[in-house]
Amino acid sequence: MEAEGLGWLLVPLHQLVSWGAAGAMVFGGVVPYIPQYRDIRRTQNAEGFSTYVCLVLLVANILRILFWFGRRFESPLLWQSVVMILTMLLMLKLCTEVRVANELNLKRRVFSAADNKDGEVRVPPGQSFLDFDPHHFWHWSSFADYVQCVLAFTGVAGYITYLSIDSALFVETLGFLAVLTEAMLGVPQLYRNHRHQSTEGMSIKMVLMWTSGDTFKTAYFLLNGAPLQFSVCGLLQVLVDLAILGQAYVFTRYPLKPAPHAAHPASAKAL
Repeated sequence: MEAEGLGWLLVPLHQLVSWGAAGAMVFGGVVPYIPQYRDIRRTQNAEGFSTYVCLVLLVANILRILFWFGRRFESPLLWQSVVMILTMLLMLKLCTEVRVANELNLKRRVFSAADNKDGEVRVPPGQSFLDFDPHHFWHWSSFADYVQCVLAFTGVAGYITYLSIDSALFVETLGFLAVLTEAMLGVPQLYRNHRHQSTEGMSIKMVLMWTSGDTFKTAYFLLNGAPLQFSVCGLLQVLVDLAILGQAYVFTRYPLKPAPHAAHPASAKAL
């Protein structure tokens, strides 16, 4: 009787824990960007946030969604990608609006050569519709240009995936590309610290939050039997986080270059 009574308690408790873990996976990755978004909106200054973080996460999560069509994994991991894509688009929209508002001598930079003012699409003579300056890639003056680029990438990658969906090698490679792209997000910060031999301007609390989030993700992947790509990605992210924490300890205890350095704008990272 006691075992049966305990079973009635454990079943809903286990379900509740499963729902909580799934919810943490779906929404946990966007939590660090909420205070970042509010700070940019309050100060009207987006210099401290690199939009290349958005680029990396958009590419990684678009590829992850395409990977799902070739190898079905858990729904929370799929919805995590959808939520992250929407979050990065919101960050891009805000950063673009703030940057354009703060630029005094604004020269319009576009993804395509078409000028769509007044609802009309006009292409300057001698230029094609997709003609753009590579030097200004991902530094455009309108949120619509970022959307065009994301849609173009999604369309091309989606078409290639559709043609190659029956190839197991392609599907597995697509999965590794998706997760490794996201796993490399902390590498610029690691390289910056090594180059300057200092962690000046880097938030230790933020790195600890990365580490705890990546550890939770890796444990979730391993316990729920996620595809190998996810586990490799999680372990690599944890190793990068630990390496950054190791740098912080060494450079603080044994400072080799005391000169202050500005914080690297690409230090923001997803959990």
